[in-house]
Amino acid sequence: MIYRSKAPLRIGLAGGGTDVSPYADLHGGAILNATISLSAYASIEPLNSMEIIVEALDRKELQRFGWAPELPINGELDLLKGVYNRIQKDFNLPLTGFRLSTFVDAPAGSGLGTSSTLVVAILGAFVEMLKLPLGDYDIAHLAYEIERYDLKLAGGRQDQYAATFGGVNFMEFYEHDKVIVNPLRIPPRYMHELENNLVLYFTATSRESATIITEQVKNVNSKNEKSIEAMHHLKDQAKMMKEALLKGRLNEFGEILDFGFQQKRLMAANISNSRIEEIYEAAKNAGATGGKISGAGGGGFMIFYCPGNTNYAVKDALLKFGGEVKKYSFIKYGLTSWNA
Repeated sequence: MIYRSKAPLRIGLAGGGTDVSPYADLHGGAILNATISLSAYASIEPLNSMEIIVEALDRKELQRFGWAPELPINGELDLLKGVYNRIQKDFNLPLTGFRLSTFVDAPAGSGLGTSSTLVVAILGAFVEMLKLPLGDYDIAHLAYEIERYDLKLAGGRQDQYAATFGGVNFMEFYEHDKVIVNPLRIPPRYMHELENNLVLYFTATSRESATIITEQVKNVNSKNEKSIEAMHHLKDQAKMMKEALLKGRLNEFGEILDFGFQQKRLMAANISNSRIEEIYEAAKNAGATGGKISGAGGGGFMIFYCPGNTNYAVKDALLKFGGEVKKYSFIKYGLTSWNA
């Protein structure tokens, strides 16, 4: 028997960064995001031995251990081992060996929530194997705790919930790790038009989001007025975009994205750089009305809103920078698990 799961990556449309503590605790955060047809996958295969094998197939990394209640956290495959350690601690895994294998459709540090989505997918495989009575909020919160508390990784809260719930969601974030997920019922024609007009572009660079997020946290703690005011505006941006999407006012999308791009750069020093600015300007000159850096910033994926048929000219302009225009579609499902 093999226990499998998959969880979708997401595009953050508006409000990015307001889900990070302490801003979310002090002021409340809001984000609009949507899951796409790129995923993280996990499978667990029980073995007839007391050996534990963890492997990331996309990164060609593998580690072997004798059965133990806790695996070492040492910078190698820590997400896989971190989930195992927490499941072992909370639910007491059976005394048997297994092979845990993972794969992600996008590289780490690309800004689509890869790390958090992978943690959710691994949890899904364990939940399937052990028949754990965990609901969507339980799984998302447990994934958040594993990353932020157990593994001490800096970051926000949207990715775990997007991967678990799936679809288009307006999320609210408050103190004490409280998260409210509001699924949006968007007419299919609006989503088809958004998908047609929204170009997803990989800059061919990845970044370490923790450094950027650490500076963002520092700016809030030090009461940096410019940075905090930018986060207030980004929270407003999420509300503006939610209303525009619900009412089908997609002609406003580019301007709302552009407003957010200007504010996002004020949150921390390394969110943008000369290469990102050059790419952004080239896309706008080719017909895009706005765009954003996906995730914490500094590299990874960018998105651009291209009204009419300008997406073709924008794609041509972007390819000159050596990156890749990524095909995708919006999807409604979140974490899915099964056995075979």
